[in-house]
Amino acid sequence: MRYQNVQRAVFCHRPNRFLAVCRLGDETVTAHVKNTGRCRELLLPGAAVWLEPAATAGRKTAWSLIGVEKRLQNGEMLINLDSQAPNQVVWEAVQQQRMDLSFLKGQKLVSVRREVVFEDSRYDLGGETPEGPFLVEVKGVTLERDGAVLFPDAPTKRGLKHLDGLCRAVKAGYRCGVVFVVQMEQASFFSPNDETHPAFGQALRRAQQQGVEIAAYCCRVRPDTLEIAGQLPVRL
Repeated sequence: MRYQNVQRAVFCHRPNRFLAVCRLGDETVTAHVKNTGRCRELLLPGAAVWLEPAATAGRKTAWSLIGVEKRLQNGEMLINLDSQAPNQVVWEAVQQQRMDLSFLKGQKLVSVRREVVFEDSRYDLGGETPEGPFLVEVKGVTLERDGAVLFPDAPTKRGLKHLDGLCRAVKAGYRCGVVFVVQMEQASFFSPNDETHPAFGQALRRAQQQGVEIAAYCCRVRPDTLEIAGQLPVRL
């Protein structure tokens, strides 16, 4: 996916989870943060961030914060923070046949669509294969520690609900999977963040045991683009 007219700025502070105050050249601006996660290890005073102008005229915030450069011992790493981006990049990759949804075991998709409802939940992708229906839930990952990438960065009741629903869908004859989109390039493996939300880790392992496929993909990240790069090992 591609962003338009992206500008580099400096992060100052975050008055609440929706807003960030930044320095853009000689101007102080308030940007909408396109990620409601904590991002405490990323949005630090003085960090370089990337802003995109608001597409809607008259919006309260004229900018959206879409990326941040994380400080590492040997430099910096650009991380995309747009929580809507993972869904879009997976959709694009599936449409362009650049992503192998391994739980479909090489089957050609008869149909694929977005925002598919099963019971009382909505899933990011779904459709039909020659052997029956499938569902895919997509989760974005921005938390990195010493090469490991972890989800979630805050407790997620919604994530638990999705996993429980996918388990029920498997029993109903669906092929199901969770795709973790790692919104950075440098990562060694993906794991659930048991320290922050142990119940999610337990639910993810239980879902795998019941037939839900778990996959993780890293991304090529540029200030104005994000795309799927390759699959990462998953350690549960």
